[in-house]
Order: sequence, then C-alpha cells, then structure tokens
Amino acid sequence: MTSLAHAALDQLSALLGKRCLTDPDSAQRYGVDWTKVWAPAPSAVVLPETTEEVQQIVEIANEHGLHLVPSGGRTGLSAGAVAANGELVVAFDRMNRVLDFNEYDRSVTVQPGVVTQQLQEFADSKELFYPVDFASAGSSQIGGNINTNAGGIKVIRYGMTRDWITGLKVVTGRGELLDLNKGLIKNATGYDFRHLFIGSEGTLGFVVEATVKLARRPKDLTALVLGAPGFREVMKVLHAFQKDIDLTAFEFFSDKAMAHVLEHGVAKPFDSECPFYCLLEFEQLSEHTGERAMEIFEHCVEQGWVLDGVMSQSLGQLEQLWQLRERISESIAPHTPYKNDISVTVSKVPDFVEDVDKVVQDAYPDFEIVWFGHIGDGNMHLNILKPADLPKEDFFRQCGDVSKWVFEIVQKYDGSISAEHGVGMTKKPYLSYSRSEEEIAYMKAVKAVFDPNNVMNPGKLFDV
Repeated sequence: MTSLAHAALDQLSALLGKRCLTDPDSAQRYGVDWTKVWAPAPSAVVLPETTEEVQQIVEIANEHGLHLVPSGGRTGLSAGAVAANGELVVAFDRMNRVLDFNEYDRSVTVQPGVVTQQLQEFADSKELFYPVDFASAGSSQIGGNINTNAGGIKVIRYGMTRDWITGLKVVTGRGELLDLNKGLIKNATGYDFRHLFIGSEGTLGFVVEATVKLARRPKDLTALVLGAPGFREVMKVLHAFQKDIDLTAFEFFSDKAMAHVLEHGVAKPFDSECPFYCLLEFEQLSEHTGERAMEIFEHCVEQGWVLDGVMSQSLGQLEQLWQLRERISESIAPHTPYKNDISVTVSKVPDFVEDVDKVVQDAYPDFEIVWFGHIGDGNMHLNILKPADLPKEDFFRQCGDVSKWVFEIVQKYDGSISAEHGVGMTKKPYLSYSRSEEEIAYMKAVKAVFDPNNVMNPGKLFDV
C-alpha cells in the first residue's frame, strides 16, 4: 500500500478501530475488481457500518485531500472499483442488512452491501420477486448494481436496476446526506437526483440505503432453445414470439459459444449443428400459452428461421437449458478472452454484428470471436479468445486496436460503448464515442456540484 498521511490515518483509526486496514492482503482483496490491467495500490481500506461513519469518512477525505474509491462485490468489468493510485477504499461489506420491508408497497429497504442473491432470496421468502439477475448475483452487491445500473438476463421484461429503485439515501462528495424520492412511485416535484446517482459509478457520492420495489413471482417459467441458420433469422424469431407472448428473457449465443459450453460438460440440447442459438423464456400461465409457443415455433421452422429446438418440460430441464447460456463466460475464461459489452437498438443488431465480425476477422483472421448476450434488449457481449501461441501482452495490445474499431462502429450505429458494466477506467478514453462533448461537459459540471473537491472515485468515467 502507499502511505497515508498520519493525521488522516489517526482520525480514521479513531473512528473505525480495526475496521481501518493498512495491510497488503487487504489491498489485494479490496482494491480491485474483475479487471486485471491495473495493480491495486490503495493507501488504506475502511469498512464503515453506519451512514454516520460514511459521512465522517467523506469529511476526513475533504479535510486531508484524500481520494475515495467505493468497493462492493468487486465483480465489475470496467475497473470502476480499482484503487491504483493511493486512494482510500471504502468497502461496504459490513453495511449488509435488510432494514425494512413493506408488504403493501411491495418494497424493501437495504444497505448497499446486501448481496444481489440475498435480496432475491429475501423477496422469495415474502412470495415476491427481485428480477434483476446476472451471473455474479451470488457476490455482487446492491450498491455496486446501482452505481453501474446493472442489467442482466431479464431486461427484456423487467428493465434495468434503475427501474426498481424507488428511493436512495446518499452521502455526497461534500459529506451531506440526501434522502432522494423516499420510495414514492409518483413524485412530480422537479429534478429527480436519484437517477443521477444510479449509474454514476460512485463519482458523485456513496449510496448508503436503497428502497427497492419487488414484483410478483413469475409462474411456470418455460424455456425454448432454438437453433437458427443465421443471425438475421434469430431476429425474426424474436419478432415472431414478441408479437404474441410476453417474454421474460431472450438470449443468444453463437455456435462457438455452444462448443465451449459443451466441452465443459453441459448437455447438448439437440443433435442438429446450428450457426446460432437463442434461448427464450416465458411464463406458461395457461395451456393456451404453451400451445401458442409451439405454434410459433412450428411457424419459424416452416419459414426456415429455425433448424431445430427443444422446450423445457420441467423445472429441472429449464435449469439445464439455462446452463447453455449461463456457463459461457466460465467456459471461455481459460482462453484469456478480450471482452466488450456494447449495445445498439434492437433493429440495428444484425448489421452491427456483421460489421464488427468483418473488421476483426480482416485484421486478425486467427482470432476466435465468441458472441453471446441479451439480444432482446440490443446488448451484445463480444469475446475474442487469445490464440494459444500469442503472448498475452501482444494479444491485449492488438485488442486495443480492436476496441477502437469496435467503438467506431458503435458510434456509427448510435450505440453505447458500455451497455451494463459501466465506463470506469477501461472505457474512459472512449466515452466520446457514446457521449457528445456537450454532454460530457454537463456531466463534469454535475460532478462539481456534488463533489467539488473531487474526492469521489476520481479518474473514473472521465477526468476533471
């Protein structure tokens, strides 16, 4: 760890005792996320337990010119929670309680360190449902989800984290506590600062409480895995099902993604080999819904949009089919993938994917491209696997060129360089591909209002 001024360290130690950590092991544990580009080098790690302690930490930071980096589940993919330059890490692991539940409002108030899966299980215990779901649900924290406006596999039906937050308590960069929206569904009283903090990546302040609305539990979920001859046919399948059925998910993955998953022991859904696959899910609320799904499936086969498919007949089979999608990241991890999380409007997806494929393959024909993602909301995950004989340093240098080309295509299609993982440090140089100069200037101005001394997660999202 880099050194922290004695006066600041004394104040933090007096406030937090043994919850102020300065050992190297804590730096490695708390100063990072899932990105591996920057080595962690925080000056110290603090673990507050109350809102009052968070306020005092921010006040000490302002007094001594410290920089603060929030740390949640540390599952981010944009280096938004990396402390690489002597910052003070504020980890919310100890602020992990469910504070209140209201059955009439169908809402729950939680601290930021509550793990996503913990919230999902709490909702289930109340016969309700928290629908924001993704692979890291077992370790990601609600505060981090809010800071990146996390999405996941159910966005097509339920939306992003933003759609489920009805109230926030935040400590700003000034150390002030704001109680935003107070759980209201309807509130037409001017600027809603709650939405500024959602997706702000900790650059405006720290979330210390969140009021989250819950939904009805879905019933009789059913999944179809379908094989398609091309990407444009996948889009036609999506359109055909959406006309008649309210889908809870529509995921896609390429044959290369399927091959890696099968190598990791997941059962093959059917014998046919297909260039692309889609997994769609819906509630089978009546016998008619299931029958209509089969009619649409048969229509898609007749049109040549689907080559083969299977529909789950039990909860066990539903979970088994989901493994085809959910274990992709795990199965390609040994190949040191370059990852990119990007989005365009749904109608532009086929042309966008074709353009990206062409520019990468023309430049690096030996690179294996693995596509998967939440195509129902236009969010695609581009993964390029490192050739076995190519040194890691050379591979990532070449992928730096790829990033620029990909983001130029994103800009061409009016898309986003980050669909759900944030900007952090990894995508900061490319923010202008999705945001205009005027927008970025306004974003910096907003930060200056809430965090005039730039103590909150500096160097992330943009430089000031």
